[in-house]
Amino acid sequence: MRSSVYSEGYSPTGGQSRSSYNLTVNPGGSSSGSAVAVANNVVPFALGTETDGSVINPAERNAVVGIKPTIRLTSRAGVVPESEHQDTVGTFARTVRDAVYTLDAIYGIDRRDNYTSAQHGKTPPEGYVAALSNRTALRGARFGLPWNSFWTLADPEQQSTLLQLINLIQSAGATILNNTEITDYPTLVSPNGWNWDYGTTRGRPNESEFTYVKVDFYNNLHSYLSELQNTTIRSVADVIRFNNDHSYAEGAEPNLNPAFASGQDLLLASNATGGVMNATYWQALHFCQNRTRTGIDDALLNSHSHSHAHSKLDALLVPPDVGQTYQIAAQAGYPMVTVPAGVHSKSGMPFGLALMGTAFGDLGILRFASAIEDLMMVGEGREWKRARPMWEGLGAGNLPVEAQCFGC
Repeated sequence: MRSSVYSEGYSPTGGQSRSSYNLTVNPGGSSSGSAVAVANNVVPFALGTETDGSVINPAERNAVVGIKPTIRLTSRAGVVPESEHQDTVGTFARTVRDAVYTLDAIYGIDRRDNYTSAQHGKTPPEGYVAALSNRTALRGARFGLPWNSFWTLADPEQQSTLLQLINLIQSAGATILNNTEITDYPTLVSPNGWNWDYGTTRGRPNESEFTYVKVDFYNNLHSYLSELQNTTIRSVADVIRFNNDHSYAEGAEPNLNPAFASGQDLLLASNATGGVMNATYWQALHFCQNRTRTGIDDALLNSHSHSHAHSKLDALLVPPDVGQTYQIAAQAGYPMVTVPAGVHSKSGMPFGLALMGTAFGDLGILRFASAIEDLMMVGEGREWKRARPMWEGLGAGNLPVEAQCFGC
């Protein structure tokens, strides 16, 4: 929530975070450093906050596991906020097991984040470690492919590789149902890549995610800053003023710093709202939350099928390099997990296969993510297991990084 056009993974303090798979291209973000650190064996696990893609995207682009939990499962207390309606703290690790262990350490009800009270009675008594499984869990599992919603938007090479993996999952005993679509996907899913202002693009700001996120950011950041004792910055306006005072380093104006091509346009847009939650704000929030939740739940119920008998699905399988996948899950507040699934021949960059579920359906999708990962460990499945980096572009110093992201 700073610039609409910027170098993903860059900060004026730390410089450019780079993927060890290809140092010249977008490493994914915004939790870039978390994913890169895990991928490079600097740390065994890491945390990241997702508002819309900031766990799933860098995880899949660095060949690590990323868990984006149901909103309200992990506390946001003490976390720099963007939107109370979409922020959730997730985990990164090189294996599903390690990512689940990390999730077990951080989920739970926290009096400092009242949203977490909604999880009461909806979490496993023994923790999410109960989700850990092996390939036998795939026997009898039912997965859906939202083909027109997401898969048609995937890069052909990724699509081909992921479909081969899905055939392997099917051979392990799972049932795969195609065309399990997100209800009203032509309205909800941008055909031209990730776009959190897609409602406004369609001429309907009251159906846009950005309409409410920019207001939430104004209010939520004010609340966060009010608790800090080590700074005099207390508002979005103060952040903008700081950037203006350090204009080159912070890219206060468009094209002043190559990492911030659009300057601080999103901060300015947030500040212009004054934090006012007007009718358009509430309409946009209601539209995005309700329509995406209905869309995912309908797909999981396979409600568009001609035969409704025993049609409920365990998860939706989606290509997470298509940014619209995690965008729909983000607006719904629903869980998603990505596992490494391949490396693109052109860029050397990894991509994943992701599982999408319903509210507090984290245990189920983690169980099947664990099973799919186990399937990759032996025999034919090893073709899809986590690949080692080839360090393409080693020594690169380009800024900005190339915005190369097939499908997103």
